[in-house]
Amino acid sequence: MRVNNIVGIIYSNAYDSALSELTALRTMGSVPFGGRYRLIDFALSEMVNSGITKVGVITKNNYRSLMDHLGTGKSWDLSRKKDGMFILPPFSNADSHKAYNNRIEALTGTLDFIRNSKEDYVVMCDCNVLCNIDLGKFFHAHIESGADITIAYHHGKTPATDPVTFELDGSGRIISAPLANISSEESDYSLNIYVLRRSLLERLINEANSMGCTSFLRDVIGRNLEKLKIYGYEVADFVRVIDSLQSYFNISLELLDKDNRKALFHPERPVYTKVRDNESAFYALGSNVGNSLVADGCKIYGTVENCILFRDVVVSKNAVVRNSIIMQDSYIGEGARAENVIFDKGVTLKPGKVLCGALDYPVYVGKNITV
Repeated sequence: MRVNNIVGIIYSNAYDSALSELTALRTMGSVPFGGRYRLIDFALSEMVNSGITKVGVITKNNYRSLMDHLGTGKSWDLSRKKDGMFILPPFSNADSHKAYNNRIEALTGTLDFIRNSKEDYVVMCDCNVLCNIDLGKFFHAHIESGADITIAYHHGKTPATDPVTFELDGSGRIISAPLANISSEESDYSLNIYVLRRSLLERLINEANSMGCTSFLRDVIGRNLEKLKIYGYEVADFVRVIDSLQSYFNISLELLDKDNRKALFHPERPVYTKVRDNESAFYALGSNVGNSLVADGCKIYGTVENCILFRDVVVSKNAVVRNSIIMQDSYIGEGARAENVIFDKGVTLKPGKVLCGALDYPVYVGKNITV
């Protein structure tokens, strides 16, 4: 279903601290994922696939790579004379040069953008949630329920990032939103995807500022459960939340299962990303590649098993790479071996060197480091 009366807001830096290894030099939104994507691609694609033509991206720190990736928004059909993509500043208000410290301050800094939008509704989301929601169905469920606010949730193991769970009545209305014990097996936990009227959002932001609130979910939503009709919308499809380096590693390798790939990259809701004109991957005579995602521009002379290789990775002769994520422009030298590792962009593993982690404790090597 397509909608055109909604403005989108994406938090590009939400939960950067949960993935500090990869966000030291970039935002959560620009973290590479799946061989050729960035995490923000999924949120942006959900919006444009549903007909949303105006999207504001809230920034904070280290957003140069994000801006380089997004450009004018052309890859998502958001380079427009009217509406399109807007990069929103990291300041908590118009008179401040201090970056925001919480979600309420971030929204306060975007109030002019919200007020100047002509759309009646707002949908907000983060970048650490990997799913492929039909936001049109989400919006229509919101309208049909008569809700003031609708929040997407998923039933599963509660993530460590802001682990707020929902208790719902028979109609789907949220009656309580307690903090979860993350060691518990399963719960209905929030995905931090909201839809509500633009006028209501403005009022809630102003009220939150007057009361000194910091968390939109715990403070604003929690305090209004009885005053407002706040409903939950279950997302039962493929949903994963990145809350640590280990979860990033595990979720990435889950894409090696074709059923997971099919669920995340839904044929009717494609995931768009910045297009690069690279040559096709090259597999040399004698190379051995199994159960791996290999992006264009890669050159494989050795052995690659259960891996995700980003663009322009070179695996030299007699080198072995297993159960690993190797990002763009990395180089594995001749006779080298890497297992259970995450290599950031431009990493070099010298010939003959061995670097091995474990499936439950992968080794991370930072950008442009030589080992």
